[in-house]
Amino acid sequence: MILAPVVDPEGVPFKVPHHVAIIMDGNGRWARQRGLPRTQGHRAGAKSVRAVVEQSLRSGVKILTLFAFSSENWRRPKSEVSTLLELFMSTLRAEVSRLAEHGVKLRFIGDLSAFSDRLQRQLAAAEVATCEGDALLLQVAANYGGRWDIAQSVRALAREVSAGRLEPDAIDEKRIESHLCTAGLPEPDLFIRTGGEKRISNFLLWQSAYAEFYFSDLMWPEFDADAFGAALKDFGRRQRRFGLTSEQVTELAEVYGA
Repeated sequence: MILAPVVDPEGVPFKVPHHVAIIMDGNGRWARQRGLPRTQGHRAGAKSVRAVVEQSLRSGVKILTLFAFSSENWRRPKSEVSTLLELFMSTLRAEVSRLAEHGVKLRFIGDLSAFSDRLQRQLAAAEVATCEGDALLLQVAANYGGRWDIAQSVRALAREVSAGRLEPDAIDEKRIESHLCTAGLPEPDLFIRTGGEKRISNFLLWQSAYAEFYFSDLMWPEFDADAFGAALKDFGRRQRRFGLTSEQVTELAEVYGA
């Protein structure tokens, strides 16, 4: 993929990733360090979501995928899960019209059937309200797990085989990809995790095979537009080879003017 060049405030050009995926980690620890309830960290983290969305629009990022609620988060204390879901709903109500105004298209991925009917209706309504956005696709992963995503794709293929519509030998990477939650979209170019942890925690396992990883020690409520901009610039300085040699990548860049 040819990435769009951008000039930073110092006048230095760099390549902007087309698709950025983020694990928004550190809300609870940020709150604990300040003697606050963990739920206050989640509320503070909502401001960082807005900052990153705005910076994505300014920088030319086209797809932003945020890990909002993992399938493992149900194991947390019920009070925290309840607050997370209520915050999810209140943030949607407050931001949907603003997102639509700025050309942001919302899409939710994950096993949404586990949520209440009320929340499912609200998620669907948010998608409809922003369906015409063409500046940025904002994917929110809710009750999502990378292993679940691969498993549900394989189950769908198994049903096709059972129905006689597909031969087992015809199952390849492309067919598996075609049934993932992100089917039809380019894979993440840049994968960011905040909070100082250096693991991907079951997020977009298949899709991130060739992503560039960026780990920040900042807690998510501290990850503002400048921090996101620094991550984009770091990505822009990297050479992505996809199995090729550096010389081959350079030759291709010259051919396509990248």
